Amino acid sequence: MTAPVFVVEHIDAGGGGRYVLDGPEGRHAVSVKRLRAGEDVVLTDGAGRWADCVVLDTEGKDRLVLRLESVHEEPAEQPRVTVVQALPKGDRGELAVETMTEVGVDAIVPWAAARCITQWKGDRGAKALGKWRATAREAGKQSRRVRFPEVAEAATTKQVAALLAGAEFAAVLHESGDTPLATAELPATGEIVLVVGPEGGVAPEELALFEEAGAKAYRLGRSVLRTSTAGTAAAAVLLARTGRWS
Repeated sequence: MTAPVFVVEHIDAGGGGRYVLDGPEGRHAVSVKRLRAGEDVVLTDGAGRWADCVVLDTEGKDRLVLRLESVHEEPAEQPRVTVVQALPKGDRGELAVETMTEVGVDAIVPWAAARCITQWKGDRGAKALGKWRATAREAGKQSRRVRFPEVAEAATTKQVAALLAGAEFAAVLHESGDTPLATAELPATGEIVLVVGPEGGVAPEELALFEEAGAKAYRLGRSVLRTSTAGTAAAAVLLARTGRWS
């Protein structure tokens, strides 16, 4: 089992390399994980900077005293994989974010597609976005990542088209696709952008706009996946094909 990961804003040791993890993360480490002296811990800022640590002691129920061993910088992986995720119903959006984070997606863009039943407006939209970002953070910790995926503001169809136009490889999961995603020619660097439509599918006018921006329709396989699982399955194909899973 790899060392548990905890998120901090700054990774700076005091005198003698001593670091105190407190607050909610410290409470989780002491009271939930019940870490003890001698155990290994990883601290990260979620943006690629991380440190190996060893537990020295605990103080009360929410302070973990660590010895910071070494600090590292993990570079961003190439090619970068961004998934544009149409807004699913209920809590399926958090499921999609959780599993895409676990497989290694670099960025997630919520998309208010024409056929989305769910709509993010006002306070409701802000709350939903907050849940997606919190899910990415927790899933990043659970999967032992030190560079968590960025969860962007909800995008319009025109904004998604602009994102596709700037990508080295732009794909839309769609039943009209003649080419399997598993056989697509992928770039070694730059950005891959993948669009996952809602349960009702990508509307014809949306697909036309995306194709005009340079995207191509691809299919995954014979079975029909839910929008909340299609992005994870497709990302796994891309990460394996690009060598990031090698």
